[in-house]
Amino acid sequence: MHLFHYHLVTSKVREVEARYVGKLGFDLIGRHGRIGEEVTSFESGHGWQELDRLGFKLRLTELERGAVNVVVQPGQWELPRVDHLGFALDEDEFIETLARAEVRELRIQEHGGRRTFVSTNAGYRLELHPPREWLDELLEKESVLRLAELHLRADDPELKASALGELLAAPYTNETVEIGDAVVRFVPDGPQGRPQLHAELFI
Repeated sequence: MHLFHYHLVTSKVREVEARYVGKLGFDLIGRHGRIGEEVTSFESGHGWQELDRLGFKLRLTELERGAVNVVVQPGQWELPRVDHLGFALDEDEFIETLARAEVRELRIQEHGGRRTFVSTNAGYRLELHPPREWLDELLEKESVLRLAELHLRADDPELKASALGELLAAPYTNETVEIGDAVVRFVPDGPQGRPQLHAELFI
């Protein structure tokens, strides 16, 4: 089981994007959105000045480095909040996690057979992936960079940690969840609902 992805929502998309690219060395995979009614995407090499001139309206920015994938989406919060965490599971882990979600009567959404989202009823969702070729290729890049710790500020760390730990059947405490080689830590004094990005440790 691997934590390889997280999806952030912020009103400061350009600043957050610049941090990942400029300070953390992530690659810009693409910016996805619309020009008028036409859905379109731009890879790196197209600056914001050019996109503004074209009337481009951003839906999300995708960034990647090593075995870590980050998506940034426009939203109402200045400090980024997490909409969902993405996990790569083996076939058994995937089936068992969905079974636990069904027992808990959690909302499960399948998107075109490519992604499965599960609500935690704790303010954020999980994006679950069984084995896939593209995901195997991404995880092979762990030697380049991987996520060791993700710290999220939350109103109720214990609730958010237990929701994640129980759904994934992963070891957890009142504030931490161990997922493979990574740790998700929920820290106090955060907002209600979606947890706020507080810190990351990459190795």
